[in-house]
Amino acid sequence: MTDIKTVCVYCGSGPGTNPKFVEGAKAFGKALAENGVGLVYGGGSIGLMGAVASSSLDHGGRVTGIIPDFLTARENALARVQEMIVTHDMHERKRLMFERSDAFVALPGGVGTLEELVEQLTWQQLGRHSKPILLANIDGFWEPLIALLDHMRSTAFIRPTLSVSVLKAERVDDILPMLRAAAAKTPEADKELAPSVARRL
Repeated sequence: MTDIKTVCVYCGSGPGTNPKFVEGAKAFGKALAENGVGLVYGGGSIGLMGAVASSSLDHGGRVTGIIPDFLTARENALARVQEMIVTHDMHERKRLMFERSDAFVALPGGVGTLEELVEQLTWQQLGRHSKPILLANIDGFWEPLIALLDHMRSTAFIRPTLSVSVLKAERVDDILPMLRAAAAKTPEADKELAPSVARRL
């Protein structure tokens, strides 16, 4: 399957200190819309979350926000998305984000972004899914994590039999082509996370 219909974006609820982070988020939101790819994201209207979602909407894209009830005020849920799902907790939020997405992209962000990203890498490593996962390495933001993953491999904590496969894009324009190329190599059945497994995880 080469057709990526929806992409889940993990990213910060703040803008960060580098203007390139917001520029990249806006550019990716526009790219999703122009390619007819839906955005699934955390539902907020501020920071990089707001930038990627608003840009997609501004260019005619379809956006699904998924936010837990306790964050709707703190992250200012974006009212103009076509679909806003309010969940009971973070676990339900992450499960729905997984189920509604064909691939995952991590823009710059903080601990929450890292936690969501690493959970998908863990599920992939354990053979629970094979959906593409990509780091949008805007201005080298993810280099420390990439170095840490390499260190984990060199010290045998990431073993060859349980490999972690993460894509890296230096340019926003490369993200969708890389996701599509990765998806084309993966059998459809391998992308799914069984509901019973999702509940346990």
